Amino acid sequence: MRRCMAGLLLMVSACTTGTTPPPVTRAAATPIPTNATLPRGGLERVLGQNERGLIALFGKPDAALNEGAARKLQFASGICILDTYLYPKGTGAPVVTHVDARQPNGTPIDRASCVAAITRRSGGK
Repeated sequence: MRRCMAGLLLMVSACTTGTTPPPVTRAAATPIPTNATLPRGGLERVLGQNERGLIALFGKPDAALNEGAARKLQFASGICILDTYLYPKGTGAPVVTHVDARQPNGTPIDRASCVAAITRRSGGK
């Protein structure tokens, strides 16, 4: 047993002596985006727009509904249907605060892709 312990101590001491390993260097950390810096997938063209801006971008809406103080404008193409919801902000004109998108059969579709399709439909900016 003593021989075994002596051998073990010899092996451990051999491991702890010698050259020191180089320090670990780490690359600079990539900042984690906050909600304010996350991309909105092309929705920045729509969110915050008033009715006049939407018409300039997409052309005449296919449907327009008033729901209390809110207004819903709907734009459609063969690819998708885009619902934009405008709500009053302060004393200014109502602006888009929410967008929904779906395919003509009701299946969900990426909102930014739908914005691009509706923009192409109208030849928008």
